[in-house]
Amino acid sequence: MPKAYIFPGQGSQFPGMGKELYESSVSAKALMDRAGEVLGFPIAQIMFEGSAEDLKATRVTQPAVFLHSVALALCSGLEQPDMVAGHSLGEMSAIVAAGALSFEDGLKLVAARAQAMQKCCEKFPGSMAAVIGLQDDIIERVCAEIPGTVIPANYNSPGQVVISGEAAAVEQACTALKEAGAKRALVLPVGGAFHSPLMEEARGELARAIDSVEFKTPGCPVYQNVDGLPHTDPQEIKDNLLKQLTSPVRWTASVQNMLSDGADSFLELGPGTVLQGLVKRIAGDAAITIEGKN
Repeated sequence: MPKAYIFPGQGSQFPGMGKELYESSVSAKALMDRAGEVLGFPIAQIMFEGSAEDLKATRVTQPAVFLHSVALALCSGLEQPDMVAGHSLGEMSAIVAAGALSFEDGLKLVAARAQAMQKCCEKFPGSMAAVIGLQDDIIERVCAEIPGTVIPANYNSPGQVVISGEAAAVEQACTALKEAGAKRALVLPVGGAFHSPLMEEARGELARAIDSVEFKTPGCPVYQNVDGLPHTDPQEIKDNLLKQLTSPVRWTASVQNMLSDGADSFLELGPGTVLQGLVKRIAGDAAITIEGKN
């Protein structure tokens, strides 16, 4: 029975996340305390005691979600997965859980990624919008016809795509997509145009961070966002991790390929339940088990 572990991304955080695990697991406590030393600020304290607003800052959000997910994967006595995947930021959690990257190196990369993305958000303001009830090819065509920068950024499930780009272009695309038949096209409360060309300047900073750490052959395939395919070559994993900053998250394809490769059990590790819902929609009537642990 092939098991797939899946890891959520930014936006799944909540106040108090990880506290129960911290208090019940000696190894998780040590991991979270060490994270604060590596980052230089008390990440665990913010996770447990901070407000929702405190957790929204990118420099906090990304390490917090990563830390929660990885602590669950490494400190909960779980069996080794047969395959892993993560949505956006969650891909870093998946890579660490698969053994291709150490916890500390993964945390350093997450911090570097968050910092680089925050700089881009401030320099190149943008937005994102959720589009519901429209085929992917129609969304792609409409976005291509809009002046300025706007692209499909997250292929989350059939009929659910997130677009990303310059704020004016996203607004215009939402209007055009509704006219094309979308049930909803709603601008999201996010501070930047993630997974779009507006993140290009972050690539250099993240590339230097990626080159400074060692990637190993993972213990199982990592289904990566850029193509939805399984990867075990360390260089390919590194390259795809960098491409992910400006490329769409192909989550639908990732899950479809895991299903095709025999996955019949999906376990979401980290805050929230969003990925469980997406897997259910992608899998349809397939006889699989979908659970979460947060």
